[in-house]
Amino acid sequence: MNSKLATATNLYMEGIRDGNAKEAITKYTGRRYTQHSTGVRNGVEGFIEFFEPFLVRCPIRDIRVIRSIVDGQYVFLQVFQDINNGDAKWVTTDLFDTDSNDKIIEHWDVISAYQDSNDSSKDQISGETEITDLEATEDNKERVRDFLCDVMVLGQHEKRDVFLAATQLVTHAASDVGSLDSYIGSYDQVFKIIGQGNFVVAYSRVFKDNQELARFDIFRLKGGMIEELWVNQEPVPPKNEWVNGGKF
Repeated sequence: MNSKLATATNLYMEGIRDGNAKEAITKYTGRRYTQHSTGVRNGVEGFIEFFEPFLVRCPIRDIRVIRSIVDGQYVFLQVFQDINNGDAKWVTTDLFDTDSNDKIIEHWDVISAYQDSNDSSKDQISGETEITDLEATEDNKERVRDFLCDVMVLGQHEKRDVFLAATQLVTHAASDVGSLDSYIGSYDQVFKIIGQGNFVVAYSRVFKDNQELARFDIFRLKGGMIEELWVNQEPVPPKNEWVNGGKF
């Protein structure tokens, strides 16, 4: 496993799944740890302050990494969590920045409730996971960047089919998210784009129905066309509820 990916994965598994929050956050972070999960303070102390009580409240933690992407200094994880035998189920999407020693120095996340779906082929975490076409990484990132800029930010509906596969786009999202088309023109800022082979991840600020959203889109491409999409989004809380510099 790539060393940066191992660092991010181990923070989850050792720190949260296995309940060793203090040891893991100390071991796997660098000289700083800038946090963008708005309820968690910056630094090692902020992580411990948040997660040690969580571990007491939630003694049973089934945590599984579903998809992972490494692109230079960045690592992305899509994770499924089942807490206390189904009392809560979450899909978490996390982006980590790492230093030259492969330690984590910054973290962004989006968390949403996992919803059981009548169509298991389209639920929030099902679908392809294998990374292929590594030689196409930069081309695929450019395709997604152009799609997001022209269609999702600028609202150029007529360009939609230039980027989406002729067959129906397979979308994995919670039932209340809505179709991709309903968000055309609603993207305000595409904050980060990373990719590895046939998978590209974008982290964006979106405004929908007067609500600011933080949104991760995971795209799977084939032959330069977007064939499959996973969406994870959450409302951005009011600024007076933040304990750090915010989601972005």
